[in-house]
Amino acid sequence: MRQALPLSFSPDGTRLLVGSNLESTQQLYALPARGGALERLTHFAEPVSGAFLPDGRVLIEGDVGGNERTQLYVLGDELEPLVVDTEYIHRTPHAACNVLAYSTNRRNGVDFDIVARDLSTGAERVFELGGDCAVEGVSPDGRWMVVERSGERSGDNDLHLCAVETGEVRHLTPHDDAAEFYSPAWLGETLVFSTNDRRDTFAISRDGEFVVESPWDLDCRADDAGRSLLVLANEDGYSCLTLYDPQTFEKREEVPLPGHGVVEHPVFSPDGALLAFSFSSPVEPHDVYLYDLDNRELTRLTTSPRAVDPATLVEPTLHRYASFDGESVPVFLFEPEGDGPFPVVVTVHGGPESQWLPWFAPSFAPLTQYLVSRGYAVAAPNVRGSTGYGKRYEHLDDIDKRLDSVRDLSSLHEWLSARPTIDGSRAAVYGRSYGGYMVLAALAFQPELWAVGIESVGISNLVSFLENTSPYRRAVREREYGSLEHDRELLVAASPMTHIDAIRAPLFIQHGRNDPRVPVSESEHIHAVLREKGVPCELLVFEDEGHAVQKLPNRIETFTRAVAFLDRMLDT
Repeated sequence: MRQALPLSFSPDGTRLLVGSNLESTQQLYALPARGGALERLTHFAEPVSGAFLPDGRVLIEGDVGGNERTQLYVLGDELEPLVVDTEYIHRTPHAACNVLAYSTNRRNGVDFDIVARDLSTGAERVFELGGDCAVEGVSPDGRWMVVERSGERSGDNDLHLCAVETGEVRHLTPHDDAAEFYSPAWLGETLVFSTNDRRDTFAISRDGEFVVESPWDLDCRADDAGRSLLVLANEDGYSCLTLYDPQTFEKREEVPLPGHGVVEHPVFSPDGALLAFSFSSPVEPHDVYLYDLDNRELTRLTTSPRAVDPATLVEPTLHRYASFDGESVPVFLFEPEGDGPFPVVVTVHGGPESQWLPWFAPSFAPLTQYLVSRGYAVAAPNVRGSTGYGKRYEHLDDIDKRLDSVRDLSSLHEWLSARPTIDGSRAAVYGRSYGGYMVLAALAFQPELWAVGIESVGISNLVSFLENTSPYRRAVREREYGSLEHDRELLVAASPMTHIDAIRAPLFIQHGRNDPRVPVSESEHIHAVLREKGVPCELLVFEDEGHAVQKLPNRIETFTRAVAFLDRMLDT
């Protein structure tokens, strides 16, 4: 089942740049803005992303083998290297007028500096703010960049305004308690952005005043012409889009959606008359939609090829269960046809500062539907520490509270087992990245509950992970997990490898050789130890992948082998 998403409009608004995996990996295509045939622009073996530049050429972002060392190229009449140094990362590019802004760690491999590059001359001005920085946007006139810098505390960052010509830097978001600031949007000479400063959930702020609020998290976008402010609400994971007047902040209208699901990559045309976005749900892969603001018409621009009829797929139901301390935890439950009782796979998202959403995520949705079609129930919880439910909930798993989120899985197992349609004795747990850590922790701390584990690029030892992960990521991760200097005992105690002797459930592991986030040694070590202990353990390593499995043949092999392993171990 292929997918497509919009990336940017051309400067004249007549074309839309689309990313699609029609040919196994995501490549770039051009599409007439109001619909028509896709024109393929790139033909790489590796997945790429990109955007239209102000002069009409296409900026291309890509790495090699999933190593995340992104390089920047320009596609005009031919492909030209723009910012290329394969030892370092060049990321978060944004362009306006004649300026391309991006962040890079090429100064020392750790700190991400901000670079403003003149697209005509190649001259660059570098801003050394220190730490983990990213470009959030460039003003329509090309004079200013908005830069996001991660703070020293968990759940904390800041926005800075950088003057391209003079090098001036202004701190936009001074604050006392930990807070986050994202998605700055230009409304004339002022900025609006999403923040949870002095709040539990994210609201839209301008000049220190909240102009749009909700009990749910809000995000925002604006068009360069200043016609509209788009506010995106995350309501229990489901998207709601509303257009506001950019001056009075009065509500104009809700943007109609094709169903109950999730919107991503909303982009306005330069004149603000068109809004493109991708929409997906648990039964509908991402495709591109266009909303005409003048005529109030929604049009589907792409219908990606599907070898499976979406009508045969299963929607989840949303529930909440009480955890060990009474905390209410959301969980989406997929159940196959029939009376059961069904074996169940609990799927845990990564992050941990993330959220399982009711969308067609490539790393979860195909596997989920495949499992349901084979008679498995699938439960997708948002355990404590997840985003989308407020600042308090997000930080319930920080540092010394790490294992409380694992205990949420034990309570989920109890809740599932009490349902007549679920066979708790045949419960498996699956996750990627931090979700992989959760799989290993569940097997180590709750060995009596879980019959099988399936994990990808998971952390088996929090100490060795922090010691061996890319230097630029260590400081960011220590805010969440605890530091090697001050919290080593906690890290050791919470590491599945410390409790490896307790693991008795069979385990399937997948990893990419080029993973810069979680070294492949994390998986190789636990695989070797479990095999030596006589615990069935299968390890699949792709030499041409990194932290994600981005190539379709590799993804198919991963899911096919993982489910075959699950079938054998549960004797289904």
